[in-house]
Amino acid sequence: RRVCAATPQSQTASYAESHIQPIYQPYLTTCQGHRLCSTYRTIYRVAYRQVSRQLPQPAASCCPGWSRADSHALSCNRALCQVPCRNGGSCVFPSRCSCPPGWTGPSCQTDVDECAGRSHGCHQLCTNTAGSYRCACRDGFSLAADDKTCRPLVMEPQPETFSQAGPSSEMKEEMKDLKGRVEALEQKLQLVLAPFHNLMPSAPEDVGADPISRLSHSLQQLDRIDSLSEQISFLEERLETCKWLQKT
Repeated sequence: RRVCAATPQSQTASYAESHIQPIYQPYLTTCQGHRLCSTYRTIYRVAYRQVSRQLPQPAASCCPGWSRADSHALSCNRALCQVPCRNGGSCVFPSRCSCPPGWTGPSCQTDVDECAGRSHGCHQLCTNTAGSYRCACRDGFSLAADDKTCRPLVMEPQPETFSQAGPSSEMKEEMKDLKGRVEALEQKLQLVLAPFHNLMPSAPEDVGADPISRLSHSLQQLDRIDSLSEQISFLEERLETCKWLQKT
């Protein structure tokens, strides 16, 4: 195969050859007159000897671009590439290389840009490397286990610090106290406005039944309401401050 010429040549070969070898063994026998006579008998055995012969051996002349993979083989089945294959490529035809994935060219010298097409399969970003590529993700995403898919990052909730938890507890207590004060304010307000809305109001036990006494008692309650209103305004300011701290 792929042999352009074959010339017969002779080659000297040495090998072992078997043959029959006679062996003469002496032995005694009885002769005439009851005498002992000495004689010989012949036996045969297989023996080996080294011989040399001229054997015809054909010599193959390979076609251009091909060579023999083994000196004893008759087929010229090894391709020759004038420029050696690079990056793991192998010569499969004269001056033609078979390239591994990621390389191309006559001698596998050119890198294939996988990111130029759409066969890379990256979800967001693709970065070309020598002989390969890798996928990447934009900010706010992370690469999944398949090294192609991008998943959004999930922000873990931060534990509340003492400074953030403290005002929340205090605010609840202040709101509870504020609610109680507002209820008391409403009761006192009803008490102050009672003389003006009712002609015959029911006065407290410690206030006289005449209208003058009830009016005097109502004026004293107005002074207390002013003081309580200031306290409520102060608590509302603190409440707004607590809400602002909690947001920040």
